[in-house]
Amino acid sequence: MPTPDRTSRDAIVLAARELLETDGLGGLTMNAVAQVVGVRAPSLYKRVDSRDRLIQLVAEATLTELSVLLDGTSDLAEAARTFRDFGRQRPAAFQLVMTPGPGTPSAGAEFGAAASAPILRIAAQLAGEQHALAAARMFTAWVSGFVSMEINGGFQLGGDLEEAWEFGVTGIRTAITASR
Repeated sequence: MPTPDRTSRDAIVLAARELLETDGLGGLTMNAVAQVVGVRAPSLYKRVDSRDRLIQLVAEATLTELSVLLDGTSDLAEAARTFRDFGRQRPAAFQLVMTPGPGTPSAGAEFGAAASAPILRIAAQLAGEQHALAAARMFTAWVSGFVSMEINGGFQLGGDLEEAWEFGVTGIRTAITASR
């Protein structure tokens, strides 16, 4: 008689996402996930065949969540705030998908495309279809860099960080619309 399933892939990915935030990528192990979901580590392999695949699933779930959040945005400032809020609330997940280290498993391209679609839409409205991809890349690079520096304590020169944020959002918008 086969043993009953004691967990699901969704529960495993959810546990892994929580561990990522509390223990970082190094603490995201099959043993740690198994402990959270209440099974032995070998049981996880029925649902996820490796740690690398688990990290990929976490990245895909992260981009899916970010895609849903961004899909509701209608302008550049709102999209920037959404990115920033997400990064502040889920810093490890943000870094996993926006600034992964060398060799870190990444999400499938379709997940990145889905998360990029709202930004491309807004960029096309501001810069025109011809420059939409370049504008979306510029926006994403700036937001990702700013938020990564913010969550890693990289701003060491003092000053008003909110003022810097607003200055940057305004500058990015100005640069994108100037290309039209």
